[in-house]
Amino acid sequence: MNTSNNSNKHQSKLIRLKAIEKIYGSGNTAVHALDKVDLTILKGEYCSIMGASGSGKSTVMNIIGCLDRPTKGNYYLDNVAVAKLSDEELATIRNRKIGFVFQQFHLLPQVSALENVMLPMVYAGVSSRERRDRAVEALTKVGLGNRLHNKPNQLSGGQQQRVAIARAIVNRPLLLLADEPTGALDSQTTKEVLNIFGELHDSGITVVMVTHEPDVARLTKRIIWFKDGRVTHNRLSPEEMLEVAVAS
Repeated sequence: MNTSNNSNKHQSKLIRLKAIEKIYGSGNTAVHALDKVDLTILKGEYCSIMGASGSGKSTVMNIIGCLDRPTKGNYYLDNVAVAKLSDEELATIRNRKIGFVFQQFHLLPQVSALENVMLPMVYAGVSSRERRDRAVEALTKVGLGNRLHNKPNQLSGGQQQRVAIARAIVNRPLLLLADEPTGALDSQTTKEVLNIFGELHDSGITVVMVTHEPDVARLTKRIIWFKDGRVTHNRLSPEEMLEVAVAS
């Protein structure tokens, strides 16, 4: 235990949320989706965010991913105060520092797996030769080196999610955000996809995953529990998570 605490002191803070509030509407109809959330995630952590529907877990994921802005509070990503950045600056951070994986794969149906994975690098200004090399490398990493030229409709759901993961990591992000990434997959494919997330974490990528599935969350190293827009448990073990889930 002491060894773990000492090692954490030497890890830098990748995500820092300070008194984050997200309010929709105003007056009597205002909805506090997030209520003074404080949360720190270190570089290299593998976390899951859990909670009932409406608990705020997807809202906080959108803020962490720079897809939405907090109403109040401060958010620091890799020591950059992102809450006050322009839309253009946020887009640059999303492209270069964050990879996204969603429940729905969001692949372009008319182009190949290779072209889908190359797309984020176009916006990052990577040369065409390097785009291809890095896309092949990313697809090979997720076990699809032999499916480069298949279009999404020629791939299974699990293979499409692998393409989405390859697309998410091709710009070599600091942070990989996954929102219910196994929600549309069967149990065997879920295991295969989670193995990939584990390998990516082992390679040094910080992984934060929103999930409602205890069997998925228990494979991560840290479980964060949201309820009514607040962090009620900052660091649960899988056993503690089950107790909290029953109590909720």
